[in-house]
Amino acid sequence: MRSVKGTSISLFLGLIVILLFILASTLLNSLGSNRAYAGNNFEAVTNQNNEGDYEHYVEMYASKGRPNKTIRVEGENFSHVEGDGFEVVKQLEGLEGESIITPESGSITWKAEIPETGLYNIRIHYYPIEGKSSAIQREFYINQEIPFDGADLLLFDRTWGNAEDEILRDDRGNDMTPRQVEKPFWQTASFVSSDGYYEDPYLFFFESGEQELTFKALREPMAIDYIELYQEQELQTYEEVSNQYKEEYKTTTGQSILIQAEEATYKSSPTLYPLQDRSSPTVEPYHVSKLRVNTIGGVNWKIPGQWIEWEFEVEEEGLYQIALKHKQDQLRGVYATRDLMIDGKYPFEEMKRLRFNYSIDWQMDVLGNDDPYLFHLSEGKHTIRMQVTMGEIAPLLRTIESSVLQLNEMYRQILMITSNSPDPYRDYQLEKRIPNLIDNFAKQAEIIESVAKYMEEMTGERSDKVAALHSIVRQLRDMVKRPDTIANRLDTFKVNVGGLGTWILTVKEQPLTLDYLIISSPDVQLPKPQANIIAKMKHEVGGLFASYTEDYDSIGNVEENDQFITVWITTGRDQAQVMKRLIDDSFTRQTGISVNLRLVPGDILLPATLANEGPDVAMQIGEDVPINYAMRNAAADLTQFADYEEVSTRFRDSALVPYRYNNGVYALPEQQTFPMLFYRKDILEELELTPPETWQEVYNMISVLQKHNMEFYLPLESGADNVTLEPNPTFAMLLYQNNGKFYRDQDTKSALDSEIAMDVFKTWTQFYTNYKFPLQADFANRFRVGEMPIGIADYTTYNLLTVMAPEIRKQWDFTVVPGTEEEDGSVNHQVASSTSAVVMLENSESKELAWEYMKWWTSKETQIQYGREMEGLMGEAARYPTANMEALEELPWPVTDYQKLKRQWQWVDGIPQVPGGYFTGRHLDNAFRKVVNNNENPREALNDYIIYINDEIEIKRKEFNLSY
Repeated sequence: MRSVKGTSISLFLGLIVILLFILASTLLNSLGSNRAYAGNNFEAVTNQNNEGDYEHYVEMYASKGRPNKTIRVEGENFSHVEGDGFEVVKQLEGLEGESIITPESGSITWKAEIPETGLYNIRIHYYPIEGKSSAIQREFYINQEIPFDGADLLLFDRTWGNAEDEILRDDRGNDMTPRQVEKPFWQTASFVSSDGYYEDPYLFFFESGEQELTFKALREPMAIDYIELYQEQELQTYEEVSNQYKEEYKTTTGQSILIQAEEATYKSSPTLYPLQDRSSPTVEPYHVSKLRVNTIGGVNWKIPGQWIEWEFEVEEEGLYQIALKHKQDQLRGVYATRDLMIDGKYPFEEMKRLRFNYSIDWQMDVLGNDDPYLFHLSEGKHTIRMQVTMGEIAPLLRTIESSVLQLNEMYRQILMITSNSPDPYRDYQLEKRIPNLIDNFAKQAEIIESVAKYMEEMTGERSDKVAALHSIVRQLRDMVKRPDTIANRLDTFKVNVGGLGTWILTVKEQPLTLDYLIISSPDVQLPKPQANIIAKMKHEVGGLFASYTEDYDSIGNVEENDQFITVWITTGRDQAQVMKRLIDDSFTRQTGISVNLRLVPGDILLPATLANEGPDVAMQIGEDVPINYAMRNAAADLTQFADYEEVSTRFRDSALVPYRYNNGVYALPEQQTFPMLFYRKDILEELELTPPETWQEVYNMISVLQKHNMEFYLPLESGADNVTLEPNPTFAMLLYQNNGKFYRDQDTKSALDSEIAMDVFKTWTQFYTNYKFPLQADFANRFRVGEMPIGIADYTTYNLLTVMAPEIRKQWDFTVVPGTEEEDGSVNHQVASSTSAVVMLENSESKELAWEYMKWWTSKETQIQYGREMEGLMGEAARYPTANMEALEELPWPVTDYQKLKRQWQWVDGIPQVPGGYFTGRHLDNAFRKVVNNNENPREALNDYIIYINDEIEIKRKEFNLSY
């Protein structure tokens, strides 16, 4: 009996545990479910507002009131303009009356009579004039002053849509991704935060009387009908709206409208193209083995402000519910947020913050969940627009961004005392020497911890997304308790602060994938988002058999016919997929030439070519490869084609230099990069320095920087890949600025034994021997924290900094490199470029077809499209450094930044590639290391290695029977 009783108690306790587990799971699921969320505003200890930021601006004028007035300023009634290209036009694109076309540079000013002092919202009625296919950027001034940070960058969207109404299929029966084309129309947009940090439209303060409004163009042209000062109306809650709905409208029955998400009418970006998803048999449309275009969004739909719009037709007026089939499988521990507008307006407050939590499976959610929201829809056409927003996460990001800036400031103050290599046995007494250091650390720990706790409360879990926050909090509090350890923990402190910056980037992105939307009566049963066991088995088994019959790894068409070539690409799959779309949609469609595009390892080209199994065309090849192949008669001479000279005008001559050999040209350049000078505006201003124009000014600057334990950066390769090491960009820059060269005697000998080269080599090494420049440095990160507030780096560093360092986005700039003064007083800013190329193999049996492909690929239109697609897919960090001059100008660079690039590009020269020339970069680096590490005499060290360089050039020329 005792045993039975004990067993019963155990079973009873076990049932209680199970019930508690189920209850806890239910609670967590309810926390994790998708819901419209409004309220519970972030309350925490906050950083003090900067005087220039928007929050401080609104607080300053909050007592001035918000007059219920609407003041319209007609675009054509401007007072004055600065710059060319402004034009007043009548009835532009169906508009009644006049409007003003504003170009992508210059400024335009209007005078407005303000009847009453107070805060106003501003909106604009505009038309996106054809430009570079990027968002329109403007700076806004009131009485010749930018009112607050944020008004200096206002974005106005272009509109895009599918080029064809029907989805086309390739020769394998797979759907082709629809080509995106611009579909402009007149639209109204309020002045809002470009980074998504503020949910509501900006408020601007105006005194009564005549005021000046100025638009300064930063990028892209636009036509303006009018600018309007108005008051954004406060939205009602659903509870308030629903009472009105129930009185005025009936709830429909039996109605259902299904909108396939991939059939969107308009989008704000060309990268919001429909996607192919084979993850579930419930995704519509579906095929067990073929690729079908059936979803939209994903990682392409993640940037705050991006929107997608659908049109639909309602047959019966009344109240409807809205359901979404979606998947958010990217943000574990955070949620994606969207707002939803119907016919251009929010139906009620809750539609401004729709939350989509993490799940690896497809979900079907009715807006409002257990008590669905009902929406009034009249009979006829309507639109639904969903836009990426940050909702409640926005104030958290603003708080952490402010913390990063303040912690970086603390780090720089510590650095000025300790240097970046503190003495581990010295007590620097930092808590005494830096006022408020400990108080600031304690305050920032409290602020960051409050953000972490709030995120955990919002999501109902403690995930990896808050780990970086807790890590810096622990360190800050430990440093408060033990200030004597701060100096020895600088490295980990810097890493943790950098982790906060990365956290901002991660949380700011809000990806979401949609399969379809359903507008239906509440009584209509919705389809299940997940397949049953039988459907899953059929899907998996069908996929298994299809893997033997379908070639999913092949990128591009594979139908071999008389018009067929093979192209190899050696970079990533993302690039290859974009290229495949361009080939299918543009090249094959226009020429009828099929392309078998294959993604291959970079080291397979040579053995495949030797075995006569190589492609017709190889892409994204290093600049040393074409000449090495040309010497072996493996690369085709492009000058044999009649229109080569015309094609070559697409590039600067410097980009073709590495591909010239024996009066032939053996590749076309795809990318061309070159160095530029990057600098922190805030730090240089603090140190009373200006960007150096000459090297003498660099020398003058170095002492000031080093006095504050800061450094100037010069690019220096690690030397790890010493086999294919290119000549150092700093050495090449100094050599070209002093009218030196790398080779002489028709490229048969090294010219580094000249007096010019010897002096330049000595100057270069002295930066590291006399001025103690670092031999290794992560410039981007050290620039970000302020250790290296100035340095020379490849211009693509611009893209990296734009993305990885949002907290300093307004505190840095770039310009041409320091130059060498000529005898006539002019300054030579010459630099050497680095390129990659597309090459045609000599054993190709379809050279004419391959040449057509190379011309198409390097054309302005294709390079622009590829560049824009890559940037949209992977962000601004992937902005494409095309070698095509006209294409670079059309890529979405801000006008002022492109002008700086253009100015430096005029000073670019290429480094010739010669037989045995791979020894030049290798032994230049060896000589440099000998001087810097072993205190060798620079002239003797370089002379020793010039012998090896000349010997290798001679050996290679003999090997390939080249005349002298």
